[in-house]
Amino acid sequence: MNIDFEKMGGLVPAIIQDSFTSKVLMLGFMNAEALQKTKELGKVTFFSRTKNRLWTKGEVSGNFLMVDSITEDCDKDTLLIKVRPVGPVCHTGSDTCFGESNTEDIMFLKYLQDFIDRRKKEMPEGSYTTSLFKKGINRMAQKVGEEAVETVIEATNGTDDRLIYEASDLIYHLIVLLTSKGYRLEDLACELKKRHKE
Repeated sequence: MNIDFEKMGGLVPAIIQDSFTSKVLMLGFMNAEALQKTKELGKVTFFSRTKNRLWTKGEVSGNFLMVDSITEDCDKDTLLIKVRPVGPVCHTGSDTCFGESNTEDIMFLKYLQDFIDRRKKEMPEGSYTTSLFKKGINRMAQKVGEEAVETVIEATNGTDDRLIYEASDLIYHLIVLLTSKGYRLEDLACELKKRHKE
């Protein structure tokens, strides 16, 4: 990383984005020392122009911004920092400094995929997901079939609440099956994108 701090008098803008929801949370400024401290701590540290010092976001409130990745732009004068926020980001108590809510329910599927990946790697005892991986591909495929049939039954003869419940079971078991074969939901998204016609 070779940021041009001199272009704007020693500071560069740092766009802070939620790794999970992709929402822009805030904008701050960093000098070379703030960037170095951010890398060392794994917590976003800005150069505060009002305090005239380094300021780790959350140092008073505990609402830290835990760093997942740092990327420079093509001109090497702006940073994009993807984070996992610990609590509200704005001093007003808002999720973002732009007054937006930082939730996207659809993004929970990505979280669930990552969680199931971790389960496969760690295989903790007492976990239902672990038990599915241990029982093998045939059992996982059988569960997908069972949940698909239950979803169809609820769609044709059941209630809307039960349809959502069974469809959720179907998606969960499908993610487990895909994971066991080395695939992720993103692979389905890529396939659907290829097929999509405007």
